[in-house]
Amino acid sequence: MTSTVSAGSGRPSKLTELRARHHWLDHLLRAAQRYGDKHGDHYAAAITYFSVLALVPLLMVAFAVAAFFLRAHPELIGQLKASVTKVAPPGMDVTLGGIVDQAIASAGTVGVIGLLAAAYSGLGWMSNLREALSEQWGQRTEPPTFLRRLAVDLLALVGLGVALVLSVAVGVVGGLAGPIANNLGLGDVAWLSPLIWLAALVAGLLASSLVFLWVIARLPREPVSWRSATKAALIGSVGFEVIKQVMIVYVAEVTNSPTGAAFGPILGLLIFVFTVSRFVLFLTAWAATARENEQTDRRSVPGPAVIRTDVVVRNGIGAPAAVGLVGAGVVTGVVAGLVGGFLRLRRRRDGR
Repeated sequence: MTSTVSAGSGRPSKLTELRARHHWLDHLLRAAQRYGDKHGDHYAAAITYFSVLALVPLLMVAFAVAAFFLRAHPELIGQLKASVTKVAPPGMDVTLGGIVDQAIASAGTVGVIGLLAAAYSGLGWMSNLREALSEQWGQRTEPPTFLRRLAVDLLALVGLGVALVLSVAVGVVGGLAGPIANNLGLGDVAWLSPLIWLAALVAGLLASSLVFLWVIARLPREPVSWRSATKAALIGSVGFEVIKQVMIVYVAEVTNSPTGAAFGPILGLLIFVFTVSRFVLFLTAWAATARENEQTDRRSVPGPAVIRTDVVVRNGIGAPAAVGLVGAGVVTGVVAGLVGGFLRLRRRRDGR
C-alpha cells in the first residue's frame, strides 16, 4: 500500500486512511494503478481495431457453419441470431442482422477464401487480446515461437467460440421460462411473472459470466487463479449490462443530429468495443491485484554487517618473506661493497 502524508504534516493523508480502512477501495486503486502501468488504454485501442476488423469475417463464417449443421432446425439459428443482435450496440443490430442473413444464405459458398480471411483476422484479434490480458497479469515469459503461437491462439479462438455457444445456450434456456409457463397455462399467474423475469435475468448474467470467466482465466498465456477470475467474471456480467444500457442512451443522443444519424452506428460500435475492451482489461487488472495473486518480493533482507579481524599465525617464514629478505641482503651487500671500495680508494690517495 502506498503511504501518502498530507502536506505540511507527518500524518497520513485522508486517502491513505480510507485505503487502510476499506480493503475494497485499496484493491480498486491498486487495480487502477496496474491498469495504467501496463498500458491498458493502448491495448484496448489495439483490441478495438482488430475486433472491428475481424467482426464481419468471423460472423459470416460462424453463421455459415451453424446454418450448414442446423439446416433442420431453423428456430435454433433464429435464436442464435437474436442472441448476437441483442448484445450488439444500439444502431448496429440491423447491420449485424443483415450480415448474419447473408451468411446464412451463402452457407454453402463461404469456401476456403472465407475461412482463410476469418482465420487471419480472428488470429490477429486473439493474439492481441491474449497479449493484453497477459500483460495485465504481469506475465513476462519469453514469447512462444511463431508456429506454436499460431496453434495455441487458434485453440484459444475455438475455445472462446465454444464458451460463446454455451453462454447462448444458457441464455436460451433461461428465456424458455416464459414459454414453458404459457404452455402450462400459468402465463396469467401474477406472482409467477416476477419469477420468470428473475430467471431470465439470472440466466443472462450467468451466460455473460461464462464468457468473462473464459476470457480472464484461460486466454492469458499462463494459467491464473480461478478464484479471483470468477469474482471478476461475476462483476463483469453485471457491468456489461450497465454498459449496454448506457450505450443505448448515448447513441440515442448522438444520432439526433444528421451527422450522427449517418455515422451513429459505426461510432456506436467503435465506442462500445473500446469501452468493453477497457472494462475487460480493468477487470483483469483487478483480478491480478487480488491478495492471493500479488507476487511478493521473497528476497531476504541482508543482515547487519559484521567486521571480523582474521589473525593468521604461520610457523616459519613464508616464500614471499624469504624472497624479500634475500633481495634486501643482496642490495645491502652491493651497497656495502661500493662504500668500502670508495673508502679504500680515498685512503690510498691520502697516503700518497
